[in-house]
Amino acid sequence: MARTLFHLNASARTDGSVTRDLSQRLVSHLSDGTTTVISRDIGASPLPLLSEAWVGANFTPEDARTPAQRETLALSDELITELETADTLVLGVPIYNFGVPATFKAWIDLVARARKTFKYTDTGPVGLLEGKRAYVVIASGGTASGSEIDFATPYIRHVLGFLGVHDVTIIAADQLMATGEEKVSAAAAEIEAIAA
Repeated sequence: MARTLFHLNASARTDGSVTRDLSQRLVSHLSDGTTTVISRDIGASPLPLLSEAWVGANFTPEDARTPAQRETLALSDELITELETADTLVLGVPIYNFGVPATFKAWIDLVARARKTFKYTDTGPVGLLEGKRAYVVIASGGTASGSEIDFATPYIRHVLGFLGVHDVTIIAADQLMATGEEKVSAAAAEIEAIAA
């Protein structure tokens, strides 16, 4: 069965980016001749922040939206379609100042939409992107993955789960300022093991 894979890059760096390199390795290992890869580079092409016009359009019932409101939501709709289409997600996300890059948060704000990617029920919110698997490749200069100062990986796990993606694997090349190539090599070995 053909696989559709969504690959997101959130690093502001292009040359020398550890998350770009490792996430691309994972994409290559998970792909074969039948795989469709959807790529989205929000590091090189940052996304817009939410605006009053966007919020107003989002809260307007779909059948009552004006052409201008539909245009306002067009990018969000496109980003959501990318996620809906894919069965596997590979997210390359560096840790900046203990958290996710601003452009990654902007992406989350654009794809986390009630009635599109989650819904509210009598028993609480339910994610609508179920049945997908996510791999999150992170890199950090000094923040240890899973430590009390890591506000990135718990946030990513939580928001993916909120959208219905509960099968999440974190591949960490962390504390690179202290460990350097040792952690990159360990992450690369983890990717090889996943592919095997």
